Amino acid sequence: MTLPPLTPEQQIKPRRFELRISLLFAALFVPMGVHLPYFPLWLEAKGFDPEQIAVILSAPMFLRVITTPLIAAMADRAKDRANVFLVLAVSSLLLSLGYFLEPTYFVVLAVSLALSVVWTPHAPIADSLALSGVRRYGSDYAAMRIWGSIAFLGGSLGAGFILSLTGADAVPAIITVGLLGCFLMSFVTPRLGRPRRASPLSATDLQQQAPKLFNRYFLLMAGGTGVIIASHGFLYGFVSIYWKSLGINETVVGLLWSWGVAAEIVMFMLFARLFGGRSTAFVLVLAGVGAILRWLAYPLIWPLGLGVAGFFAVQSLHALSTALVLIGVQKLIAESVPEEKTGAAQGVAYFTNGMSMAVVTLISGPLYDRFGANGFFFMAGVAAFAIGLVLLGSRSAPKLGRGRSYH
Repeated sequence: MTLPPLTPEQQIKPRRFELRISLLFAALFVPMGVHLPYFPLWLEAKGFDPEQIAVILSAPMFLRVITTPLIAAMADRAKDRANVFLVLAVSSLLLSLGYFLEPTYFVVLAVSLALSVVWTPHAPIADSLALSGVRRYGSDYAAMRIWGSIAFLGGSLGAGFILSLTGADAVPAIITVGLLGCFLMSFVTPRLGRPRRASPLSATDLQQQAPKLFNRYFLLMAGGTGVIIASHGFLYGFVSIYWKSLGINETVVGLLWSWGVAAEIVMFMLFARLFGGRSTAFVLVLAGVGAILRWLAYPLIWPLGLGVAGFFAVQSLHALSTALVLIGVQKLIAESVPEEKTGAAQGVAYFTNGMSMAVVTLISGPLYDRFGANGFFFMAGVAAFAIGLVLLGSRSAPKLGRGRSYH
């Protein structure tokens, strides 16, 4: 499907567009690099048990699966997406102050739910702006987006160092400072007007096109990717708590998280050379195998005396269990979905990933409470189930999807 022609205003490239989008991605990922590794530590420090932590982490996941596509659609219809981003950024900043209230269970849960509604759409809107630059001005998406990953690394490392001095009580303050950076960056975000194509998460595009994607191959493969991603729910919710229970300090915790992200970046850089000619099923099965190995190894590292070095080695498998599945879902869409349906396909994948992750995160609390680190063994079973879905789907793969190169 061809895009509508550019208006005269849309043909004018904003000054330093690539630099401004790169800075926007960097600002977005700093607070994410703090929240993902350290927010569970703060929850534990405030006296919440594993089941309460699981609810606080998973409830926003269930909610944002519904709200994020609606907000993406609203941003597509607005006069300018950057204005919507500004409103979301200031709302996120103000709502984050709720964590400074008396941290009762219901207060923290309510703040987390409200914050997820306005914080989660930051990344899809930034992606939408970046992709408009790719289409209109020939900008390099990867060269802009990589600064988000670098900022995540910096946020994790910097927060880990600070928390090693202050303790977990400082987590909300660091997140708020990060969201302040997002708010400030919203004033220099390029104004591009409305997009010529709906956001990949737009509820409008999803409603119109998604029913046409409901075939056995796409649903099984998308389901498999979602379940592989969901098998990380135990890791994201409780691995920092587990590491701290072993006496590993916050600085090393930050290094371990950053090591995994660095491995992911390396895989992104090398994928085309290593696996570009492989089928989608091969990529996803390899991702699932990497996840199984990772989850089987985690509970054994400390008892076997492998120490922190062993955790760094296992974190390297993030390149398989995460990077390959993220690439795999894009490969699936690129090879098997017509261009005019890609937005809806992205929406279906987002829904599958989000709901699967929410469910697994919710059950991870009781697992950690009862089994501790041995709960990772259950995640290996989740990943194995995902491989089964992928193999079933591959049996009905369309001929055009088999073996096509992905670069």
